[in-house]
Amino acid sequence: MKVPKKVPGSQINTLTDSLARAATVQNTGLRFLDRRERPTWLEWAEVYERALIVAGGLKARDLRRGAAVGLLYPTGEEFFSAFFGTLLAGAVPVPLYPPVRLGRIGGYQDRTARMLLAARIELTLVDRRVRDLVAVALEKASCQGLTLSELPKNGPVCEKIDGEDLALVQFSSGTTVEPKPVALSHRAVMAQIQALNDFWPDGDTHHHTGASWLPLYHDMGLIGCVLPVLERPSELTLIPPEVFVARPAHWLRAISQYEATVSPAPNFAYGLCLERIRDEELAGVDLSSWRVALNGAESIAPAVARAFCKRFARWGFRREAMTPVYGLSEAALAVTFSPIAEPFETKKVAREPLRKKGEAVLDEDGMELISVGKPMPGFAVEIRNPEGDRLPEARVGSIWVKGPSLMKGYLYQPEATSEVMPNGRLDTGDLGFMLEGKLFVTGRAKDVLIVRGQNHAPEEIESVVNALPGVRAGCCAVVGYLPEGEAEERVVLFVERESRTNGTGSAGIAAMSAKEVLALTGISLDRVEVLKPGAIPRTSSGKIRRAETLHRFLSGDLRTSNPFTPRRMIRADRGSAKESYRLKLDS
Repeated sequence: MKVPKKVPGSQINTLTDSLARAATVQNTGLRFLDRRERPTWLEWAEVYERALIVAGGLKARDLRRGAAVGLLYPTGEEFFSAFFGTLLAGAVPVPLYPPVRLGRIGGYQDRTARMLLAARIELTLVDRRVRDLVAVALEKASCQGLTLSELPKNGPVCEKIDGEDLALVQFSSGTTVEPKPVALSHRAVMAQIQALNDFWPDGDTHHHTGASWLPLYHDMGLIGCVLPVLERPSELTLIPPEVFVARPAHWLRAISQYEATVSPAPNFAYGLCLERIRDEELAGVDLSSWRVALNGAESIAPAVARAFCKRFARWGFRREAMTPVYGLSEAALAVTFSPIAEPFETKKVAREPLRKKGEAVLDEDGMELISVGKPMPGFAVEIRNPEGDRLPEARVGSIWVKGPSLMKGYLYQPEATSEVMPNGRLDTGDLGFMLEGKLFVTGRAKDVLIVRGQNHAPEEIESVVNALPGVRAGCCAVVGYLPEGEAEERVVLFVERESRTNGTGSAGIAAMSAKEVLALTGISLDRVEVLKPGAIPRTSSGKIRRAETLHRFLSGDLRTSNPFTPRRMIRADRGSAKESYRLKLDS
């Protein structure tokens, strides 16, 4: 089938226009790597052809314009046929995460059903390999599931799309509340990806290629990786997320082999590379092409970023490639960027003024925070107090954002939308401060711990623990809760041990954690739970779910390590089958 070409000089203001143009550019597209690192190449022209056929099948079912269509696919070719086919049919794709852990399939079914209902999805396109696994969720939501082969056979269809039409609905990866359906217009998504493409070094993205293991149902994977190489046609190498988690060296080898220049990841991924990659797995690897290693989507640990730069320097990784960023689903993705091709910046601030007065006072012995850079062009960032007043530099408050890629709102949730978007600005729910025009994020407003009347950011405590030997980088969570019948809130630390502890046992990890937290923050932990790797629940994008961790702990549904009893400092609580410990610290 002949692929229609864009008229020279015509304006590109929708994803479907971008796809049509990319289809005319040869040798650009997507490369899929399997578990054995074998590549499958798919040009944008073929993506377009397949999507037109899917669109015809959807229209043959009398799919109404603007209808939300769920997508349940692992990383693979069919996801793109379904995603762009839905758009070409005039409908709205809603990427959902496929089942990964069969051990928790019940919780997955419930959560997926709630997402389907929240977005009012009546039809979901499903990968045939996961169809049986998602059947219960579809039934609960009264939603029909079809594979692409089950769509009616019809000719190609390409509906006319406007920039204000919805381009997709993505669920926010909320850590304390249920994810909300974030509705993004074509105009907003195009503004985001054009801003990203303008940010790469030399201002010429035609010479930039990408590599990613990030899930396609998440903004950093889809909007941050796929769509920029569509808007300025180039190539992207994709690795299934489960392959990366099992063997993170696949990611670095892909960057090396295909000379990727841009590849993002959350903080925990850089920590996983430090923990799991052996030197022998990187034989022949050259990371010198990697010019932009974006680090975002969750709290960034300066120690992890530094350790990654140092460890992989021998394979050509440059410190200035590490680029901390800040963004969120409600803004389509990125809001601030650190300077490209410059080493990342950190500041140390005194803990007491930050905690008691919300003031960032520089102190060489203080807590280290990483800068996530300045607002991207067209964006504005403000720090406000609870009354809505703007705060000066070095004062902690709520982070508010204004920019061209903000969401239209939470789909079918006008009250929730108006709560976070009064007057066209977005209350991110995050806390931070500006210093020298750069943003420093200190935590989530809803995760703040209140200990003896003082506010504490969980990140402050977690950053202390993350630096300890034997602890999985980026894999700890601290929460507070009020036990029934008690008057004082308890503070519990959950920490995952490394798979190879190098002599540091669970008892040592618990004792060190308690001691260091007390010394550096003044907080006496009530419990320390040392867990097996992977025990702490995360959002679909990899963020720690603190509230869910506490819920599982209290319900006895948290995988723990082998029992141990640290001497003097910790007394084992044998009142339950869990391995839990109440700390007895002399303060």
